[in-house]
Amino acid sequence: MRLARQSERGDTIIEVLFAVTVFAMVAVGSLSIMNQGTGSAQRSLEVTLVRAQIDAQAEAIRFIHQAYVTSYQKNVEPVGIAAGWTDIVTNHKKDVPSAYGALTADNKCPDAVPPNAFIVNARIATVSGVTPTMRPPEGSSLPPFAQVAYNGDILDQAYGMWVEAVPSAATDGPDFVDFHIRACWDSPGAAIPVTLGTIVRLYEPN
Repeated sequence: MRLARQSERGDTIIEVLFAVTVFAMVAVGSLSIMNQGTGSAQRSLEVTLVRAQIDAQAEAIRFIHQAYVTSYQKNVEPVGIAAGWTDIVTNHKKDVPSAYGALTADNKCPDAVPPNAFIVNARIATVSGVTPTMRPPEGSSLPPFAQVAYNGDILDQAYGMWVEAVPSAATDGPDFVDFHIRACWDSPGAAIPVTLGTIVRLYEPN
């Protein structure tokens, strides 16, 4: 009778605690891996969407430049879209671009865009009068990634994205303008903000 009772003995408290500990470690590790995978997928999607908007800015600037070149070749005053090029080189030029990556010394996005920075309404290929925003208004928040927000063909606001126009400084070569298209935003789960950018060089027709 005693042998039968001993064979029916249950697990000790130490065995139960050990099993719970192992299960908890496996569960926490699995959740951590899932979170990392989700964060990586979200950042990849954000980069893809921001890259598409940067490409749209670049194409709109090229279109403005081509319209200006056409006016120059016809020896007529640039008007409409072509006049946008004159606006850029007159009102938005910079001597030097901001540092690539656009992060501050403490690894944050800048509080404001650099002087003379601008944004283009890519839907109608015109320079917008809207100043890009880097910090949310009081009581609200920025979108989850850098973007240009439209209301139909009207550009409402640009969040975390801007363009800098830097004309050539050389006197013995062709004149050109480098357009530095930049984006900076805080991505969930990332230790530092995500930065993205490209440079488009366009030559003056003279």
